[in-house]
Amino acid sequence: MSGEVRIERDGPVARLVFDHEERRNAITVDMWEAIPEAVQTLQEDLGVRVVIMRGAGSEAFVSGADISEFEETRAGNAGREYDAMTARAFAALQGLEKPLVALIHGFCIGGGAAIALTADLRYAADDARFAVPPARLGLGYHTAGIRALIRTVGFSETADLLFTARRVTAAEACRIGLVNEVFAKDILDESIDQLAHRIADNAPLAIQSAKISLQELAKLETERDATRINESIGRCYQSEDFAEGVRAFLEKRKPRFTGR
Repeated sequence: MSGEVRIERDGPVARLVFDHEERRNAITVDMWEAIPEAVQTLQEDLGVRVVIMRGAGSEAFVSGADISEFEETRAGNAGREYDAMTARAFAALQGLEKPLVALIHGFCIGGGAAIALTADLRYAADDARFAVPPARLGLGYHTAGIRALIRTVGFSETADLLFTARRVTAAEACRIGLVNEVFAKDILDESIDQLAHRIADNAPLAIQSAKISLQELAKLETERDATRINESIGRCYQSEDFAEGVRAFLEKRKPRFTGR
């Protein structure tokens, strides 16, 4: 079995599920290659307003890349091709213009942690365990992953995670900023579903504009695209949703946003 990446829908909320349960949802080459297409499907589906990433079953979010493939896929020159493939997957996830939420239970290790870092929001069950262990495999860690870690938890915590390759509990992950909040495992799914639907109730263009601003402001100042930010703000002012939001406020009722 090579695992699969599948999409599930619940009204305006979609789930991107990493399913390779027999190997704790370790990501295979087939799964890495499937991610960009799945993300494109979610991006183009106008009915989807929020995406939740999760692992299948209850044992793991993603336990890392599938190490059983490494001798074939990462040795020598093949390693560069593998890194290019995973970079495409990460870029697709990071480029999604809709809110991306990581629902993390059990193991979130290596490539799993890198996938989680592409999310805008990360929530963990109290049994979650995190690690970034390339030092235990003799691997150099890609620059984009290190930058994402530094942006999320800071330089010193990043150095600690990379140098020690130790496992971090959900409570410590929350303390250092790796996750937003920790829930008891039996209420995690329900809690994040409620959060996702609350986000989905808001104006899609306003959420998209906020995400674009966050993406650009996270870049080095010399790399930021101010035009992209300003254009997204302009689309909000020109939208039907802006007029609807104002009317709903004045009429003291819940707005009915359409994303137009």
